[in-house]
Amino acid sequence: MENAIDVAANLAAVRRRIDAAAPRESSKDSTVTLVAVSKGHVSSRIRPALAAGQRVFGENRVQEAEGKWPTLKTEYPDTELHLIGPLQTNKVGAAVDLFDVIQSVDRLKLARAITDTLARTGLKRRVFIQVNTGEEPQKSGVLPTEADAFISTCVADLVLPVAGLMCIPPIDEEGALHFALLAQIAQRHNLPCLSMGMSADFESAIRFGATHVRIGTAVFGPRAPANTIAAKR
Repeated sequence: MENAIDVAANLAAVRRRIDAAAPRESSKDSTVTLVAVSKGHVSSRIRPALAAGQRVFGENRVQEAEGKWPTLKTEYPDTELHLIGPLQTNKVGAAVDLFDVIQSVDRLKLARAITDTLARTGLKRRVFIQVNTGEEPQKSGVLPTEADAFISTCVADLVLPVAGLMCIPPIDEEGALHFALLAQIAQRHNLPCLSMGMSADFESAIRFGATHVRIGTAVFGPRAPANTIAAKR
């Protein structure tokens, strides 16, 4: 019961902060979607958020999500699940089957595989293109200098259902610079959605136009060890 009270209270506090940071205009375009990042958390930790009305969640790995979400989505069929971690092409079929939104498209081979899978299955999914705004070699994402060409190819040539862009700024840099850059790229391509901002900086991201904020720790607390997830999911 303690977990349920903690998660529900945390969720309510985050929602209040989102509302406070959001633009004052009460229009559909200014709505900010909270993506509750449930990676590293067992189903019993996620259910209190579902019971509190949260319906949009994010996971990093296909395999971990497969162990938790088929049952949870059966119980709460209006749940929307986002893949926010890197995706290997050999996992595209499983990802398209389970996830409603894939936020981490970052190379043409992956984009083509998603397009082919959607065409073959007839499933309707949305994707975000991940931009490596900090140009960090260890991080996934299209480089900013290559983003325009990549977006154009995905939209015009592959007819990929691109809803928007996603970024993860370097932890040691001011996030605002990266949020502004992502917003500029999205504006050039008339993409309506911006997934940016996490527990430490989502309020700043909202001020720069974030439509989706990915928040884990502020909602669920510290993640459990990986072996705990495998044993208890």
